[in-house]
Amino acid sequence: MTANAPAGLRPPALKFFGAFAVIYFVWGSTYLFIRFAIETIPPFVMAGARHTLAGLILYGWSRWRGEARPSGAQWASAAVLGGLMLFGGNGGVTWAQQTVASGVTALIVAAVPLWMAVLDWVGPGGQRPGARVIFGLVLGFAGIALLIGPAGLGGERVDIQGALVLVGASLSWAIGSLYSRQARLPASIVLAMATQSLAGGALLFLAAIPAGHWARFDVAAISLRSAGALLMLVVAGSILGFTCYLWLLRVTSAARVSTYAYVNPVFALLLGWLVAGERLAPRALVASAIIVAAVVMIVSYRDARAAVGADAPLRTEAPPPPRAETADLGCAAPAKGEL
Repeated sequence: MTANAPAGLRPPALKFFGAFAVIYFVWGSTYLFIRFAIETIPPFVMAGARHTLAGLILYGWSRWRGEARPSGAQWASAAVLGGLMLFGGNGGVTWAQQTVASGVTALIVAAVPLWMAVLDWVGPGGQRPGARVIFGLVLGFAGIALLIGPAGLGGERVDIQGALVLVGASLSWAIGSLYSRQARLPASIVLAMATQSLAGGALLFLAAIPAGHWARFDVAAISLRSAGALLMLVVAGSILGFTCYLWLLRVTSAARVSTYAYVNPVFALLLGWLVAGERLAPRALVASAIIVAAVVMIVSYRDARAAVGADAPLRTEAPPPPRAETADLGCAAPAKGEL
């Protein structure tokens, strides 16, 4: 991943800003689409369908372009990543939105860069981060504590069970991101994402059995709004969003592209208020400012390290795909980032 676009290659302004609009606002809207989709489709069934459909489309496209079939070792890595990032990460987000508003969900999920910084610190070979990152961690987790803390802190309290599932989902996604640095993945980033999507979708479908989601599933009961939201999650949230993200990484700096991590939670909060009538309580507004400020501090620091080669490379069977941590835990299936 280069820090800047190649000299002399300036993308058309309309295409450039259009791609940013997709990763800013389409990805930011995925939380609301999840809320609408699970109105009449049980959470694990919906999430399984989303990733399975995206995986089938991407796998078929990759094979049509002549990509080699993934090896057994590559499928095994995809299963681990699909389990951590799509089942544990996006599956947890989808389940939690039964009781947690979409905007609040986006704020808690925005903590993924915080978990990444913690895991980089305490993991094997980790180094103590600088004062700026430590302050960002304290600030970010304080914002989450404010958001899900006791009612005495002011405003409505977030459902604690749903909030804890979201915290776990964020941590699961971060662990998967770290594992993906050593995972054996196909050389093609699209094929790598396809295998992870298919593996994650299969795990979500299996989890729907003990959760009772298949027993509740009724095709005839699916509303037009839920069906449309699922389609948007597959096509716009996953395939289109990922395509724009990868293209931007090729034509501009990673630091500029990573600004989506600041915009997504704020946009999701506002969209939930405008479209779904979710309350914008003072507690949520203050917590959002604190969390986003912490994410800015940590992500900008990580981008600065990457620019000077301090970030650990992803080990793949070919030159590594670009690295990023998503803010929505399900915009995509990561091949070392996201779909």
